Amino acid sequence: MRRVVIGATAVSMALSIAACGKAGDDKDSDSGSSSSGGKSIGLLLPDSVTARYEKFDKPYFDAKVKELCSDCKVEYANAGADAAKQAQQVSSMVTKGVKVIAISAQDSAAIKSSIQAAVNKGVKVVAYDRLAQGPVSGFVTFDNVKVGELQGQALLAALGAKATPKAKVVMINGDDADPNAAQFKQGAHEALDGKVDIAYEQSGLWKDTVAAQKMSAAITQLGAKNIAGVYAANDGMAGGIANTLKGAKISSIPLTGQDAELAAIQRIVAGTQSATIFKNYKTEAETAAEMAVDLLEGKDIKSLATSTQTSGSGDKVPSTLLTPVSVTKTNIKDTVVKEGLWTVADICTAEFKAACTSAGLE
Repeated sequence: MRRVVIGATAVSMALSIAACGKAGDDKDSDSGSSSSGGKSIGLLLPDSVTARYEKFDKPYFDAKVKELCSDCKVEYANAGADAAKQAQQVSSMVTKGVKVIAISAQDSAAIKSSIQAAVNKGVKVVAYDRLAQGPVSGFVTFDNVKVGELQGQALLAALGAKATPKAKVVMINGDDADPNAAQFKQGAHEALDGKVDIAYEQSGLWKDTVAAQKMSAAITQLGAKNIAGVYAANDGMAGGIANTLKGAKISSIPLTGQDAELAAIQRIVAGTQSATIFKNYKTEAETAAEMAVDLLEGKDIKSLATSTQTSGSGDKVPSTLLTPVSVTKTNIKDTVVKEGLWTVADICTAEFKAACTSAGLE
């Protein structure tokens, strides 16, 4: 989702959403495929269904590498949500002679042996967004516990006086194979425990369809009238949940998200989602690119990685943690619009014109 902590107003941001391609895509970057090795850097992303990766992370990473190292080339591959495929991609990168690999692990534990094999061949590995297990040289991500805290706090704020220990809340978390999901969950529990009753909690696997199914099961178990609010760990799942709530004729209850996807911002304007989390993927991708180039050139990364995180394999990894920002209807202009993620025109399409006017966006 340094300890360099960067506030949303301090950085020019462009964020999340709009998936490009299909799950399973495995495409080389336009910045070039280098079978000769030398000054080549690998970028491995986990899926192309989660919109941010190919829309924002990949191009920002490519551009920053080009800026820092004009004769460097980037090898790119997408795992298509397949952990075994990603392991093969690591091996392929090593065979091509890539010297540094930045990887957002589809499964942080499953990729450990592949990372170890790459390191044994002299390759440096940067964990990107998700902390992979194994001998990783550096890690760039957001303060993921803080993300969860902000989500929980936003849910409580939206509940207002209804936030009582008896208020039943549904909690749909991310995929357990993603270590970030556990940190989002941790932060959310720290904010919510004791203040509301988390009456139903399941993983939505980062899939809108699965989250929708879990929400339907929660309604059956708890009763539509008894649900005070819903915690969804990201905007994709929040979209599936919002559709289920609408189908069950449940309205006006708080619903969280994460990633500041365009559809989520529009739901916030329309009142069917309460909040999302704005994360600076541009800064994240550029920091990872800088770390990768520094490692390629044999430079120390201490100026970038001023924190330490411990992976599931027990490795202590020099880390950069960036700061997330909560977005509600009241600060859309001051966050995603001001920082250039979405324009008012993007948000306020014909369907949302009236809601945008009411929200003060037009």
